[in-house]
Amino acid sequence: MLTKLKKRIQEMLGAEANIAYKLGFTPNKISIVGFILSLASAVAYAIVPAQQILFLVLAVVFMLASGFCDTMDGIVARTFNQASTFGAFFDSVLDRYADAAIYAGIIISGLCNPVLGLAALAGSVLVSYTRARAEGIGIKMESVGFAERAERMLILGIFTIAAVFYLPALNFGIIVLAVLTNVTVIQRAYHVFKTLKK
Repeated sequence: MLTKLKKRIQEMLGAEANIAYKLGFTPNKISIVGFILSLASAVAYAIVPAQQILFLVLAVVFMLASGFCDTMDGIVARTFNQASTFGAFFDSVLDRYADAAIYAGIIISGLCNPVLGLAALAGSVLVSYTRARAEGIGIKMESVGFAERAERMLILGIFTIAAVFYLPALNFGIIVLAVLTNVTVIQRAYHVFKTLKK
């Protein structure tokens, strides 16, 4: 859903990509920085009960910074001809670990129902898996479904900010993600079925 907006944002970040390149940041290095930021977000989520407001704010700041890096690595790769098959694979693997870490942090802290947390985690992983499998057999999946990674991060960010004022809000966010991610998996499975039937 946010794919078109993401492309516009990528066009606007040319200057930042140029600075990153001049500082010696390759796409893979940026991916690693983004992954480290996602781990920091996961740790902040995991220790929220001890310092509620501070660590909720840190969790969302680290997560959004991680998302920025996830956008920036692709821009640097394309702008400076550093795109590679391994780089795309490496970035995708780190993204899956990042997603898992953040959900794990939320589950460990008790900020959500653990079953719902696992459902959201499974749905998030399967959204990416169904895209990878479909594109492996030549079916384009970009923009198919409600909950691609950008949407998931935005939803989680919004409900985390809401949780600063009302802590149970984060559990509602996890419910939304559990539903939307698994609906997206169904949408993608149906899209593949329909395409192959043709």
